[in-house]
Amino acid sequence: MTLLALRARDDLLSVRFACSPAWETLAAVRTFVDERSRPYHEPWHRLVRDRVARLDLGPLLAVQPLEGFVPDFVSPPPRCASPRLRDQLDEIRATPPEQVVRELELARRTVDPSRRPILDSLLTDPARARDVLADLVHQAWAELVAPFWTRVRTLLDRDVELRSRTLARHGFARAVDELDPRISWTPDGIAVCGPFTVDGSATVDVGERGLILMPSAYSWPSVCAVLEEPWQPTLVYPVRGIAELWRAPAPPPDALARLLGRTRALVLASLDRPLSTTALAAELVLSPAGASRHLLALRDSGLVSASRHGHEVRYRRTALGSALLAGRRQTAA
Repeated sequence: MTLLALRARDDLLSVRFACSPAWETLAAVRTFVDERSRPYHEPWHRLVRDRVARLDLGPLLAVQPLEGFVPDFVSPPPRCASPRLRDQLDEIRATPPEQVVRELELARRTVDPSRRPILDSLLTDPARARDVLADLVHQAWAELVAPFWTRVRTLLDRDVELRSRTLARHGFARAVDELDPRISWTPDGIAVCGPFTVDGSATVDVGERGLILMPSAYSWPSVCAVLEEPWQPTLVYPVRGIAELWRAPAPPPDALARLLGRTRALVLASLDRPLSTTALAAELVLSPAGASRHLLALRDSGLVSASRHGHEVRYRRTALGSALLAGRRQTAA
């Protein structure tokens, strides 16, 4: 059991949510050797199988032992709620060589012996090692994650919105307790099942450094933590709704498809929850412009409504749209 100690009011005020494209990229690569998460991403594996064959994932797998320390500098804790990958890559490339050596040596202790020669090679030139790993993260992102990022990011954002509502309505303790059964609130801070520190210490003082709570899709169902200096403490938990991530949308009723057209009917059927134009396009494999045309037509017909969330507009079915989809007339209240 590891305790993330939050001893003062200011410690609690420094807890925040974030998502990380670098973390998701490393975790996506890890699914090719970690069987725990493989079943949840099988449709994605089929889609990227040929792309994986073109990549040299050896170094990225070598720094991710199945049990043991994974170097934190390869996926640094996000400095803001929604970091850009390019900024995270710059941070990787700016890691001091001595930090690179320390973390690679810790990973070498528990890595599969067959991969130790790769780590030995990286350790001969730590400055070059960090650049090589940053380049590989970039390649893995571009080939494996970026084409699906809107879908993944929509799921992560929805999780953060849910946790934030729980926090506002019921308080911090309940929000923590509902992250995962292995995570719980105590009077002293957040308790997490499992050892997460290199030296085996059971208590980590968060203090003024703050704590990041980060949902993850590709790490599912694992709970992970970044607790070593000099990084900001980060607790990674399984995102809610993983079963929806790769699920194909249900086909619309034939009668509705004949009335609206199959694509427009499919758009209407997919709006069980609010989606932006970009997220809908990714989910249905449409161009953003095409998705926008269908959404505007459905909105002008009163079948969907639009509302602003931050910097984006999200669409959802109206009562009339739901009644039409169900094949029944809307009755007056």
